[in-house]
Amino acid sequence: MPLRIAVFLCASAMTWAQTPRPDLQSQRQGAQLGAASEHLQQGRVEQAIRECKVVLAADPRSAPAHMLLGLAYLAQRSSAMIGEAKAELQQALDLDPELLWARFYLARLYLDLGLSEKAEEQLERGLKQRPGFPTFLSLLGEVRRKLGDPGASVELNRKALDADAAMTPAHYFLALAYLDLKQEQASIAEFEKAIHSPSVTPEMYNALASLYIKRGQFAEAEDFCRKAIALDRSRPDAYLNLARVYNAQHASDKALEVLRAALPEGKEFPVSEYYQGLQADLAVERGAAYTAKKMYALAIDEYARALDFDPRRALVHRRLAELYVQKGDAASAALHTKEAEKLEKGQR
Repeated sequence: MPLRIAVFLCASAMTWAQTPRPDLQSQRQGAQLGAASEHLQQGRVEQAIRECKVVLAADPRSAPAHMLLGLAYLAQRSSAMIGEAKAELQQALDLDPELLWARFYLARLYLDLGLSEKAEEQLERGLKQRPGFPTFLSLLGEVRRKLGDPGASVELNRKALDADAAMTPAHYFLALAYLDLKQEQASIAEFEKAIHSPSVTPEMYNALASLYIKRGQFAEAEDFCRKAIALDRSRPDAYLNLARVYNAQHASDKALEVLRAALPEGKEFPVSEYYQGLQADLAVERGAAYTAKKMYALAIDEYARALDFDPRRALVHRRLAELYVQKGDAASAALHTKEAEKLEKGQR
């Protein structure tokens, strides 16, 4: 999940940059970091990178410059730059372990890559530095949910909101935790608070779209998908949900069209469990669309591709078994039925 660079971070970096410095060189570096922060806040990523590199050429040990450079790399939304971003954030912390925002964004990066235990470690260290800091409490709650404890997320995000009632991400993480706890109405109430905030993100719209898809409210789901895409056209998960909306309504051509937008030719994903699952999901929806169009050979190819990304999907084996029956290939149908039964037995 690509990171959105938060305004409060840029503001905090600019505050640091504007702090009076004892010598001319430090004052110049402060001004350059302030300019880099402003560029980043306004979406001028390449200019931010240039300013950070100028500072680092003069002072390779500038922790704030490494932090801002890491954030600028993330803002490029390129899987090729994730390793560079992580290295810059880690370098910032190596130089200044008290640089709280570098620790927060390193934790967020770990979470997005599916490395929840590493994210948890960074957030707990941050809370030792600054106990009760609501931004850290909230994200730690989401990490604990990812690790299988939605109740802990509810508790931590409630504490975060007690400290800062305007914290939009806490409402979003609460909504996800309530979903896991099967408290759908409580979840919707929190989603509503999140999406009506000025700080709404594509993730929030997309998560609410997923909920409405499950409820069969496809018009509402489509609206939220389109709002997510309007905020960030590079996110494949919003296109994925939109394809699910269309497939559920037997609009296969529309589904295939948005799936092509989700995965443009040449687009690369980071190697992580999250992105492996995302690519499997995209292939499943293509398989469903081709099945509806009676293009069975293409559907089989897509479902097989989904299993290449994630071989643990019993439902995909079931769909492949059905397609092989249509094709008259009893042996392959039996093979996939057997594999589905084995996986389903293991899931009980």
